[in-house]
Amino acid sequence: MQPVDAPEPGKHAAKKSRKKWKIALIVLLVPVILAGLGLIGAGWYLQSVENDIERVDAFNEVPEAARPQKEAAAGEAQNFLLLGSDSRDPENDGGSRSDTIIVLHINKAKDAAQLISIPRDTWVYIPKSANGKHGDTNSKINASFAWGGVPLMVQTVENYTGVRIDHVALVDFAGFKEIVDALGGVEVDVETSFTSTHSLNANSIRKFEKGPQQMDGAMALDYARERYAFKDGDFARIRHQQQVIKAILDKAVSGGVLTNPGRLNSFLKATTNTVSVDKDMNMVDMAMDLRHLRSENLGFYTSPTKGTGRIGDQSVVLPDKAKAKALFTAVRKDDVDTIKSLAETK
Repeated sequence: MQPVDAPEPGKHAAKKSRKKWKIALIVLLVPVILAGLGLIGAGWYLQSVENDIERVDAFNEVPEAARPQKEAAAGEAQNFLLLGSDSRDPENDGGSRSDTIIVLHINKAKDAAQLISIPRDTWVYIPKSANGKHGDTNSKINASFAWGGVPLMVQTVENYTGVRIDHVALVDFAGFKEIVDALGGVEVDVETSFTSTHSLNANSIRKFEKGPQQMDGAMALDYARERYAFKDGDFARIRHQQQVIKAILDKAVSGGVLTNPGRLNSFLKATTNTVSVDKDMNMVDMAMDLRHLRSENLGFYTSPTKGTGRIGDQSVVLPDKAKAKALFTAVRKDDVDTIKSLAETK
């Protein structure tokens, strides 16, 4: 296993990255909302919701000998890998790639969480795929999904971070618009005025003005996926997707969803149509564990980088291996104060 500070093996040219929609925290909304309904009613209703969620075999091809072990100091803390892509993206005409990659750490007290985004173009070592046809080389981290699906993505992230992944959730953003609309829209504070030229509008144009904006599903999607309008491209998109995640959680908890059966039903139906989770994730147990978690207890960060550069003919994100190693060591140990001090917030 090659951790963050290991020497890099030979290069491998990845295909050109495709534009896809981002954000990957929807799975957490179900237990957060249902916790407010009361444990008995939530458990019964959540069981029916769980039966509708698609399952993926996330760990079957991950060699146990290559996996990092849990730290005793972390106790019952858990680590989720959240992945997002869009099956309806017009540029998604080749191998599927996951363009949202988030390590979600839930502390052992189950009352706070840190979400650490790993930029999709981060140049890392990718282990050999189960079929032996790909990997065992350096490439952009999201190539691992195209080469070996969820299991190789899990193995790559574990190899890079040294953090053992307990559960995986995938979001197909083809249905994301319905999720936001089921909440009655969300409010997002736009950091700077810009024009999206890849909008869902008929003319592909949408203008955003600086300041708080009430967004429906289509507008939130346009905001979360835009990167061409910004000098810092994907880093801006990471900031914006994190804003939308928090806005969704805030609205889900405080926007009347809990007391409006029709809206709650619409929200849960949209969510179950959009989310897939690993075969071992028990939604009822998770709801009980996370019933005290609220959006104000979430921290949003980015894995440390040295910015962008070129390797061969590719534009890549260069990881800061020393800082990343220290950050993910803190994640393994459930050292929340160190996580906050080391993770980047850009």
